[in-house]
Parts: sequence; structure tokens; C-alpha cells
Amino acid sequence: MTEALLAQRPIVMGILNVTVDSFSDGGAFLEFSAALAHAREMVASGADIIDVGGESTRPGAERVPVEVEQQRVLPIIRELAAEGVALSIDTLNASTAAEAVRAGARFINDVSGALADADMARVAAESGATYIAGHWRGTSATMNEFANYDSVVVDVRNELRLRVDALHAAGVPRERIVLDPGLGFAKNAEHNWELLAQLSTLVGDGFPILIGASRKRFIGALLPTEANMVERDVPSAVVAALAVNAGAWGVRVHDVRMTKLALAAQQKWENAR
Repeated sequence: MTEALLAQRPIVMGILNVTVDSFSDGGAFLEFSAALAHAREMVASGADIIDVGGESTRPGAERVPVEVEQQRVLPIIRELAAEGVALSIDTLNASTAAEAVRAGARFINDVSGALADADMARVAAESGATYIAGHWRGTSATMNEFANYDSVVVDVRNELRLRVDALHAAGVPRERIVLDPGLGFAKNAEHNWELLAQLSTLVGDGFPILIGASRKRFIGALLPTEANMVERDVPSAVVAALAVNAGAWGVRVHDVRMTKLALAAQQKWENAR
């Protein structure tokens, strides 16, 4: 089934944050029953993959002990995997990735591209899971210090190529690698928009590209300052549809239903052409 998902376009990945401090919904789904209910709702709305994370990677977030992260995510992964849900583990930690795959996850979503944990590339190779490598230049505490580029598109492309080379050298087959330009990670709003506007450049390298723009700060900047997080879902869905139109393999989103509607409209447009 994982191979079918990699061949399918577009993929909608629903975000399940089992955390206390995620930027948009921290604490909302910390309880086991609430997390399961939200995951099932996203699946019913059309999510192809549920991305389960137990540690926030927002700017300024503090690291969570690995044992706490695993206590949060593993029971949920086991339960949803038993229901046949395609799952991704959103983690920086190799041991969490390994345990999550054993529990039923088919994707490892590592925003650091295996830079945060030296053992991650080995785990990715041995696990058989598809590995999503994000563009990363530092931890949540330091990333904003590294938002300096000669050309953000060229630099991100080259740095992702280096991650591909390192992963392949560690034994991860190229056909099991997905790339994520890391919107918001060591990037300001202008960097994010430029990467989106020139997404075809990244797509041109031949790897599936995952875009995670949903509810991020640069999306919120389009709205009045008093707007809440949910109000970011409309522009997030528009960006998701535009990203898919530019060749993205998938989009990682909070509001699956709205995103699916936007993608349905985008597909109708394309079909009519």
C-alpha cells in the first residue's frame, strides 16, 4: 500500500499533534480518545495518511524526553494501524521512528532530514519505511538565526540533494525518499513564498515533494491580526491546491475536509483544460 501512496497524487496528510505546545492546536488532542476521534474524523474526510507527532517543532519549542514522546504516539499508532490507517511518525528521534514503524507506521517524517539524530539514516534504511526528509538548518531554538540564503530556492535544493546523498549512502533507496522544503524552518515569509512560487524547480529533481504550509505564520500574515488559527485554513487550502498544481506529491494539513474541496476544484479545472 505504501508504494501505491507514493505513486498516487495528490496525497493529503492529516496532522495529528499529540502535544501540549504545538503552535496551532497544542493540547487539543493530547488525550488518547480525543486523538483517535480526530484521526478518524480526518480519515473520514479523505486523509490518505495521518501524521502523528508527539513533540512540537515550532520556533522556540523545548525538546521533549524521548520516553514521553513515545508514550504519546505509540498507543495511537498501534490503534490506528490496527484499523488499517496509513500512518506517518513525525519525529526527530531515531528510536521513536523505529518503534513507530514496529507499531505500524509506514512513513517517517523527519523535519531535520536525519541531521538531528545521527542514527536516523540507519533506522530509515533498516525500517523499510518511506522517509520524508525536511530541509533543516537548526533546532527550534536556533533555526531563525540561519534564515540567510544567497538564493533560497537554489540553496534549499542543493542542501536537500546533500541529504539525499547521505540517506542513499546509508542504505535508504531513492524510491523511498520524499523531500520537504521545510517552510518556516530557518525561513522567513519571503523565503516561504519564493519556494512555493518556484516549486517546479524542486519537483524537477524527480523526488516526491511534500508541502507543509498549513496554518503557518506566513499564512496567518494574510489575515487580520486578531484572526484565530482556524481562519488560516482557507488560505492554507488555497496554497495546498496551488502547490499540487505546481507538481507537489502531497500536502500536510490541519483541515482535511477544506483541503479536499480545494483540491477537487483544482482537479476540475485541470480536467476542463
